[in-house]
Amino acid sequence: MATGILKRLLIGRPLPTRQLIHERVNKVQGLAVFSSDALSSSAYATEEILLALVVAGPAALSLAWPISIGITVVLAIVCFSYYQTVHAYPTGGGSYIVARSNLGVWPGLVAGASILIDYVLTVSVSVSAGVAAVTSAFPWLLTYRVTLGLAAVALIAIINLRGVRESATIFSVPTYFFIGMMLVLLALGFTRPAGAAQAVASLPPANVYQPLTLFLILRAFASGSAAMTGVEAISDGVQAFRPPESRNAGITLIWMAAILGTLFLGITFFTQYFGIVPAEHETVVSQLARTVFGTGLAYYLTQAATALILILAANTSFADFPRLSSILARDRFLPHQLANLGDRLVFANGIILLAVISGALIYAFDANTHALIPLYAVGVFLSFTLSQSGMVRKWWVERGRGWTRSFAINLLGAIATGIVLIVVIVAKFTSGAWVVMVLIPAFVWFMRSIWLHYEEVRKALSLEGVETVAQRLQHKVIVPVGSINRGVLPALRYARSLSEDVRAIIVDVDPRATEDVVRKWDQWGLGIPLTVLESPYRSVAGIILQYLDNLEWEVGFNQQLTVVLPEFVPSRWWHFFLHNQTAFTLKAALFFRRRPGRWATVVTDVPFYLGAEETGLPWQPHAPRNPWNAVIVIAFVVAASGFVISTVSRWAPYVQDAFGVATLVLLVALAFVYFGRHWRS
Repeated sequence: MATGILKRLLIGRPLPTRQLIHERVNKVQGLAVFSSDALSSSAYATEEILLALVVAGPAALSLAWPISIGITVVLAIVCFSYYQTVHAYPTGGGSYIVARSNLGVWPGLVAGASILIDYVLTVSVSVSAGVAAVTSAFPWLLTYRVTLGLAAVALIAIINLRGVRESATIFSVPTYFFIGMMLVLLALGFTRPAGAAQAVASLPPANVYQPLTLFLILRAFASGSAAMTGVEAISDGVQAFRPPESRNAGITLIWMAAILGTLFLGITFFTQYFGIVPAEHETVVSQLARTVFGTGLAYYLTQAATALILILAANTSFADFPRLSSILARDRFLPHQLANLGDRLVFANGIILLAVISGALIYAFDANTHALIPLYAVGVFLSFTLSQSGMVRKWWVERGRGWTRSFAINLLGAIATGIVLIVVIVAKFTSGAWVVMVLIPAFVWFMRSIWLHYEEVRKALSLEGVETVAQRLQHKVIVPVGSINRGVLPALRYARSLSEDVRAIIVDVDPRATEDVVRKWDQWGLGIPLTVLESPYRSVAGIILQYLDNLEWEVGFNQQLTVVLPEFVPSRWWHFFLHNQTAFTLKAALFFRRRPGRWATVVTDVPFYLGAEETGLPWQPHAPRNPWNAVIVIAFVVAASGFVISTVSRWAPYVQDAFGVATLVLLVALAFVYFGRHWRS
């Protein structure tokens, strides 16, 4: 089939389960997979601080440096705390596992909900920031930023669906490219004179400056705390590392903290050194790169590296969101489907779910980073605080060798992240933090509801108290028919094989058709009695359900009732839309129908596959069809529709993208078919 070939091209061949151990990553790959989020935050954290301070005038911008130092100190405390978590909980799970194991189920669910919401926001924020970097270098793309963002999310999702090791190999190059370009930028920054930045933005007039208050400083600190997002990712994905897992994850965590601190402090220092002011249509990193490199190749390479790391920062969420979701699903707090490994040994359902939700956020917020940032930090620091508090209790209860040092480190981390959490809530409450504070308890309630459902199912399916004595069933079989033809006969024969008590029914919605069935029934009905049901309002399913209800009252609710449905299956998928689908409707109605007796109504479908029978010839298998035919038809329809709409509609910029992609797919498919046939000949 066309979908199978397309899936194989995009995702690859299925991998056997025994290959799982070989899909793990080393430290170099792990830094690219699990640290891209944290490293990318250095590209916009400084800008968020400056945006919060600039409303108080140019003098307030000098506070960006001490604020950045304070954030870096908290970063170091948090990373050392998570270093201990990695070694204490080598199975992964991060904040959720730590909080649940030491503080209880409810704190664990709060931590899990917080970090999952953070992962969704990470994708939306990082991709939007990456698109902003691209539009800074190419302003004419500004109107396409939502389209670019959605395309980036789809691309990252597809790459992650190919497997952890393969995605790590792909994403290592842009991650280390970004680290290299930023280190070169910071090193060459000292060769430029202070205040060398070209003015791209004007400060607000002096008469509209806000007073520099403690609240404004705290708000700048809260905005800059976005630099710490993503540091928990390694603790969530310990099992993705090669053995020894804890040691490799811990070393990678230290690498990440050192690189992030260097880049964040370096960018903040040079914005002060050059006197850079945040602008509406150009990022701070773009201004810094233009000041150091000029407008030559190095500038565009820096912008490309920044855009790539910002967009690929979403990969951290795509690596950890499915993994944490699988742990919650295993504990029955999320749907079981999220715990299933896909063809490429990744949690594919979690990857797709994350792509859909984050893409919806990008669309809703118009890919605006500054609109998404206020939603960002609450969940991060709430999970930080719960995780550190859980570790504090763990050391206090266990009191093993050297527990006092570990206790002190995690206690300091809990206090620091708790203070930052309060600051973030107070400073950003009206800017959007309240949304996350509402979402987290709602999500916890949702997960609790799922657990209650699974618990109810477990009790209902329990074998406790069940009688194992086999009972002979009294069987009554009903066969609904709409006509008498070759597709009905197998169902009648099957019904006779089940029981001697068989009855066929037909709903009279067309008197002539009903009369024709009654006339032929003696010859083709296999001796099964036929009952005609009147339907004055031409309802079919409703009349049959009413008949079954009356029949149960007639024979008693302890008798097994089976409905055998004859159904023919067309040879092509689109032929289904040419028929009434009465059998499908009746199956759905019977599936959700409950009855008060011991036995549920059994619905048996007897398919009759249409092939050469349609021509009256003996059945023969169809000749193999080219599966690319469907791809060509769909691509051609989309391309043609896109061309028409783009020429007459005001939505032309949006439709042209789909038109271009569909045209490309059409050309590739045509080439494949042409060369495939040429090769076979």
